[in-house]
Amino acid sequence: MVDLSEYAPILLFLAVALSLSALFVFLPMGVSRMIGTHRPNSEKLSEYECGFPAFEDSRSQFDVRFYLVAILFIIFDLEAAFLFPWAVSLDQIGWVGWSTMMIFLFELVIGFIYAWKKGALDWD
Repeated sequence: MVDLSEYAPILLFLAVALSLSALFVFLPMGVSRMIGTHRPNSEKLSEYECGFPAFEDSRSQFDVRFYLVAILFIIFDLEAAFLFPWAVSLDQIGWVGWSTMMIFLFELVIGFIYAWKKGALDWD
């Protein structure tokens, strides 16, 4: 038989965390609804972005360059995320880890050059 009493502190922690987070989210909303002035109008309920009303349909198609730049950003951002743990543990992983990271960086540089040559980084 498995003794589940060892998990009681974890469940207690989760219950306290969930109740506190719910309290911090819903209590200010309820208090502001009770004591604040809640008078919605068309100006308050209108959609806006960057301080001015939207002027186009929100379902319009985006240029594929937006997605391409976003994907390239994620790829090269992950490269930086992989470099930090590698640099911290370099003395423990030795030459094998160093050479593996150099191969990884070489592949990313080849990908960067390919994207540059294809014009993926040009913005017209």
